[in-house]
Amino acid sequence: MKNKVQLITYVDRLSGGGLTELQSLLDGPLNGVFGGAHLLPFFTPIDGADAGFDPSDHTQVDPRLGDWNNVRKLGERVELMADLIVNHVSRDSPQFQDLLQHGLKSSYASMFLTYDRVFPKGASEAELLSIYRPRPGLPFAVVTLRTGEPRLLWTTFTPQQIDIDVQHPHGRAYLNAILDRFQTAGVKSIRLDAAGYAIKKAGTSCFMIPETFAFIATLTEQARARGIEALVEIHSHYLQQVEIARHVDRVYDFALPPLVLHALFKSDARFLKKWLSVSPRNAVTVLDTHDGIGVIDVGADAADPQGRPGLLGPAEIDEMVETIHARSQGESRKATGAAASNLDLYQVNCTFYDALGCRDNEYLIARAIQFFAPGIPQVYYVGLLAGRNDMELLGRTSVGRDINRHYYTRDEVQTALARPVVKALLNLIRFRNAHTAFGGEFQIEASSDQTLVLNWRQGSRWARLEVDFPVHAAVIEYSSRDGVRRHAVSRNSDQGLSI
Repeated sequence: MKNKVQLITYVDRLSGGGLTELQSLLDGPLNGVFGGAHLLPFFTPIDGADAGFDPSDHTQVDPRLGDWNNVRKLGERVELMADLIVNHVSRDSPQFQDLLQHGLKSSYASMFLTYDRVFPKGASEAELLSIYRPRPGLPFAVVTLRTGEPRLLWTTFTPQQIDIDVQHPHGRAYLNAILDRFQTAGVKSIRLDAAGYAIKKAGTSCFMIPETFAFIATLTEQARARGIEALVEIHSHYLQQVEIARHVDRVYDFALPPLVLHALFKSDARFLKKWLSVSPRNAVTVLDTHDGIGVIDVGADAADPQGRPGLLGPAEIDEMVETIHARSQGESRKATGAAASNLDLYQVNCTFYDALGCRDNEYLIARAIQFFAPGIPQVYYVGLLAGRNDMELLGRTSVGRDINRHYYTRDEVQTALARPVVKALLNLIRFRNAHTAFGGEFQIEASSDQTLVLNWRQGSRWARLEVDFPVHAAVIEYSSRDGVRRHAVSRNSDQGLSI
């Protein structure tokens, strides 16, 4: 993956069309802005029960977006990342429909994970309650096959998403077929979606157990053999993220968004500094994604009976969440937890811009911190345009995460790109892409609890970010061809970062 800012987007929700329209946008007003693009699920269908994360056919492009030739052409302009949805497949998939039709005689019967395969002698109450799941309830659904046989299937996320037995040859063959399709299409990176839940074992939490690490390592090697890098998507305790990073090419830094919010809300950089001192250097950094703003990533270890403390304590997390609700005028509360049908236990659903109360300077400071943090930055399409909460879409679907999944028209994109805050953000992105210091060594300079000073240096080239949280001000100093330059981070500073 290039050490340049990456875009993460749904094809149709940013382009106003399909892959051809997205390529026109990246070749036009966004030309040279991104080193790569993560295309969120573009498989058949893109509008299932989970916005494409429940594909019925993971090896086919939804024809409303284009085809694999369009994917290949786009990949010739920017490096592409695609999702390998590891844990499950749609109940509308041909494989599962074959199981429904033919029962246990189906050639795909062993591809899907059943309760009795994990618990052949049954499970105790304690074993069932120890299973970690991101949503309330147990991860099972009763399905009656058309042959009359009832089966208790694993459904970690929803009854529409049927878990795969990734340890069975049929499950492995399914995943390998997707990798082969990606390789042929020129996909350079994959995100292992929901990989932390892929391995189930009796007597464990069935989440990020030792066997899961081994599975992820094996799948990563299979991807590498095809010239594809692997990024692991897991929400978990921060020390677990550090451990995961040792086994894969890249891991998400999901702890960064809540810690940046906390620092801006409380003018306290201590917790953010602690994390940046130990965070994985092979991370992909984010502030926002197609999911919500993570909470579990900075909290105590929910899967550990001893309750390892997190980066933030319960009181700090509660206050941060309430501040998001207040700054978003209560909109995030309407999209989070019991107020929304997806009931994710570890997320606050809100655009990052609204989480900050649409305060342009604070938003740009947050982005500057992200771009100076260790790792490769990834910017979500709504965040790129400093997007607002889509309350209309939320009202139509009652899916909490849709608040941050707006469908932009082409005119809306053009209007957003003309806003001062977006122009300033694009200038920061270009600076992060162009300055060679970001390929060197990272250092956190000693400073007060209310300030943050991040430094990158490679040879004689250097770049330094200083944030003063009480006054919400930030300055970038850096080496240039003309000597030392100084740039204030604000919505009125969309020019001036000349390398």
